[in-house]
Amino acid sequence: MGDVTFYHRNGVCYWKKRAHPEFPGTLGQMEAQSVHLRALQAWRTLDPLTQEQWNMLALTVQSHRPPFRKDHHITGHNLFVSGYHGFAQLDNEHVPAPRAFEDFPPLYCEFHSASIVDVTTLSIRFRVRLDRCANPSRYRLAVRLQLTTPGGGRRPGYLRSFVAQENCYAEDSIVEVQVPGYKDLWDLDLPEYQVHFRYFLLDSETGYRNIFRWKSFLMGL
Repeated sequence: MGDVTFYHRNGVCYWKKRAHPEFPGTLGQMEAQSVHLRALQAWRTLDPLTQEQWNMLALTVQSHRPPFRKDHHITGHNLFVSGYHGFAQLDNEHVPAPRAFEDFPPLYCEFHSASIVDVTTLSIRFRVRLDRCANPSRYRLAVRLQLTTPGGGRRPGYLRSFVAQENCYAEDSIVEVQVPGYKDLWDLDLPEYQVHFRYFLLDSETGYRNIFRWKSFLMGL
């Protein structure tokens, strides 16, 4: 309402005033914001029957944010925007058609190896295992990561988003994530880094994602 937002946490209602930061954001943040604005505009162009389709599909989709209750679901607008953002991350930005949310396969991800490509680009390879997955090739690994000095703590504001170069090719795959200009991103040039990252899957058929998980590891170059 105006510049005030009301929200619930642990059964208590709180309110806060909207922040008005002077910093316009990084180039990546501004690009992400422009995608979000296009997603909102695309939702407004849908006819009421299509919007209602999205609302019905969302009734069985549990929110990825608390409270994590079975009777707490997202809206059709949320589901549509999630699909739109997912396709944009996969370099396939378009208006998604209504699709039911399908359960993702159990995901296991760990660091495999790293190397430097073309002097300024960091290539990180992850082992991705999708247990009991009939069609692994529909999924792609997405990460938000931060490089710090060894032993350094995680700072969410310094996380940057990247998507694997290709979809998974089997239940047990090695996928590559490239980080261009990695030294400049975090202003660090070290032989060893602490890597903090959160990871999730993108469904290339629907644009949807599963709930992310956190992991940290040491990486030598």
